[in-house]
Amino acid sequence: MTTVLPQPGFVIWFTGLPASGKSSSAQALRTLLAKRGIATLVLDSDEMRAMLVPDPSYTTAEQERVYGAMAHLAAWLAHQGHNILIAATANERRYRDALRHKVPHFMEVYVVCDMDTCRERDPKGIYALADAGEASHVPGLGVPYEPPLAPELTIDTTNTFADDAAYKIFLYLRRQPFFN
Repeated sequence: MTTVLPQPGFVIWFTGLPASGKSSSAQALRTLLAKRGIATLVLDSDEMRAMLVPDPSYTTAEQERVYGAMAHLAAWLAHQGHNILIAATANERRYRDALRHKVPHFMEVYVVCDMDTCRERDPKGIYALADAGEASHVPGLGVPYEPPLAPELTIDTTNTFADDAAYKIFLYLRRQPFFN
């Protein structure tokens, strides 16, 4: 009896400043792909952080733990044949680059949005906390955010809706040999 191993799944990491539209774009892509019969799992850093660190402090060690666990889980699931969408700032490139080297079908989507729009959208109020001196861990303000050097796609969500961003990503995916 021959065992047939599943084809590896793909991993798409949505990165950008907080409130730039990473989670919304990932969820919109998940919905779009599901309508075409393509299953995906979304790993959102807010949800993962809540599971791994009930009382977050956003220290470097904690970031290592959260982003490391997300990358490890995404790689493991992709090697099992699952398609993974990661919505996580991952302010240091090394977090994202480490996963790029672990999975054969990796794509980085840089979700660009101007700071004023991020502040307006901010559902968690982290920019207001940073302005009040109560949060020193906000990427782009209290800690640096390192944008990708060579993302597969860059999407400016300042004036682009999540559904439009998802469609642009879908068009890119359709051209990839692993997607067919």
